[in-house]
Amino acid sequence: MRLVQSVRSGELCLVEDIIPEPSPTQVLVKTRASLISAGTERSLRSLASASLLAKARARPDLVKQVIERAKKTGLRSTAKAVRSRLADSMPLGYSAAGVVVSVGEAVTDLRPGQRVATAGAPHADHQIVAGNLTVALPETASFEEGSFSTIASIALNGIRLSNIGPGSRVLVVGLGLVGQITARIALASGAVVGGIEPNADRRKIASKKGISVFPANDQGWEAAADWAHGSGADAVIVTAATKSSDPLLRSAKVARDRALIVLVGESGMNLDRRPFYDKELTLRVARSYGPGRYDPSYEDLGIDYPPGYVPWTVQRNMEAFLNLVEHNRIEISDLITHRFHFTEALEAYELLGSGEKSHLGIVLKYTEEPEKLEPPHTKKTPIRDLDSGLVGTGRFARDVLVPSAIAAGFTFTHYHSATGSILSTEMLASANPSPASEQILESDAVSIVFIATRHDTHSAFVSRALGAGKHVFCEKPLALGEAELMDIESALASSTGSLMVGFNRRWSPSVSDAVKILGSGGPVQIIYRVNAGKLPDGHWLADRRMGGRLLGEACHFLDTCSAIVGLAPKVITTLTSGRGELLLDENFTLLVGYPDGSQATIIYASDSSMRFGKERLEILGRNQTIVIRDFQRLEVDGPSGHSSRKYRPADKGHRREFEIFSEVVRGKRDSAEISQTAFETTRAMIAAVESAMTGNTVRVDI
Repeated sequence: MRLVQSVRSGELCLVEDIIPEPSPTQVLVKTRASLISAGTERSLRSLASASLLAKARARPDLVKQVIERAKKTGLRSTAKAVRSRLADSMPLGYSAAGVVVSVGEAVTDLRPGQRVATAGAPHADHQIVAGNLTVALPETASFEEGSFSTIASIALNGIRLSNIGPGSRVLVVGLGLVGQITARIALASGAVVGGIEPNADRRKIASKKGISVFPANDQGWEAAADWAHGSGADAVIVTAATKSSDPLLRSAKVARDRALIVLVGESGMNLDRRPFYDKELTLRVARSYGPGRYDPSYEDLGIDYPPGYVPWTVQRNMEAFLNLVEHNRIEISDLITHRFHFTEALEAYELLGSGEKSHLGIVLKYTEEPEKLEPPHTKKTPIRDLDSGLVGTGRFARDVLVPSAIAAGFTFTHYHSATGSILSTEMLASANPSPASEQILESDAVSIVFIATRHDTHSAFVSRALGAGKHVFCEKPLALGEAELMDIESALASSTGSLMVGFNRRWSPSVSDAVKILGSGGPVQIIYRVNAGKLPDGHWLADRRMGGRLLGEACHFLDTCSAIVGLAPKVITTLTSGRGELLLDENFTLLVGYPDGSQATIIYASDSSMRFGKERLEILGRNQTIVIRDFQRLEVDGPSGHSSRKYRPADKGHRREFEIFSEVVRGKRDSAEISQTAFETTRAMIAAVESAMTGNTVRVDI
């Protein structure tokens, strides 16, 4: 079971979930206690429960993204994407403790049966956690104390950014849960600590630990300035959560000359420059639990930072807090104001949203059961022709692949997600979840496998499924290197299954009509302009392991050009912008030559105006001039004069693609030609990468 919240309505529910298997760098943990982060989770609850208008006002950055997408792809497509996002459910929680069930082979410092604290995993009876976000619990520390580790790491990260030491005067603004822990750790470090807090009960709790407390009013701030001996606080750590800029503005007034102000909580930042300038103050914004958080190399690959360069990572911050607990340097038991069993989680969140301010630490307790993996669900009904398994349940799979495949007659009976089950796709409601991808790739329960995982996993999954005799549909790209491609070719040669890759644009009505109009004959020249837009910060595709946009996206456009020409590429030259890492360049041009003299120029840009539209194809030759605009409009100038056709809505060929795959699976269409074009396109893209790296024109060895 895990706790989730509807993005549209904010409704909470406990959902039955599969127990996934850990990847090589992950740990599977049976939860014993998890801590509700009142500030963060109240904010998420408030936003999700708000009306659409209120959501828009709270997140103008997302509204801007929606507007830009509407300009690029049209209102219908954008509305569909927004509805899909609102239909999602999101997990809550990120600070817990429990017992290790199993570990990935790359995790060497943890073992099954070990008591641990975890970071980043939601409220659930089983968690999949990155090894670098998991630490061993000291023998004397309880699971409840361990469940504070992540939230304490947020406090500790803020303290480290403030550069305080023994004797420093530190003012903590906001004595909620994070603020209380911040103040206590600062005290344990030898600092003189004061606190600003509007709630009298919270001030009382802090004062019992030797913290000088002041109310959050004019008199309180004046008293805090007096407490700082007139010269001002050495550091101010703001842990309050408010839209007002008042905490930061007042902090500047009580800080000493050249002091540090660290924003750990959430605050408005409509600031007056003068007090910051007069005192030459430094304002720092703390991000999460410490260095390593949100870094894929640290979390996903398990690559730790050298202690000599980064002494206090997320994991080491968690260990430092637990060391304080172990040696009785800090006490947190009095911060637990409420306890609920996990099955009563909805009641806990009712308390959180009630406006009642008496709560601080709300702990969810979990039933102690033997740590064991549940057996995978199996479907006992006979396998039908198009019964399928889905590996990978990201947004593209849910919004495009699954609906299009179902429309073409496929039925999904099993699915696997590395991060847990699908929570909002009604089309998969009757499918059985599988805790491991292998149980779909090799299972006798399915004959067809759809692969929609991240790009660096495609080749291994395809080879494995083909080796098990499955029919395989793989989203592009098929492979990221020659060795991977050769493995797939070998697997297909000995398999009873077939292979199709998601190069859908060649099956779009506009491209199919253009091919018919062109007919056969001499060479053609193609200009394919792709106005892609920049990737959002932190997007998974901006990762060299995924092949970047060159391997991951440009293959679509090269395949479309080859479908129009009717031949495989002969030579290819890649011109890059020269900005940043070559493979991650978001602006490049492919110059492609074909055996019959046809030429294609693919211009891929991320920096241009989105008003231009996303994709524009110009085809010249065979006594015709053809323009395709975003797969919505086809314009032809030729011997018969000018004509145009509209396609409503824009059709990029997804449904027709799956109809073709259905014919292949049923033996009504030869699969060899389908797979051969996929191999040709993939090999040409591998040559394109070589050209980018060497600066030379590369011959494509088909």
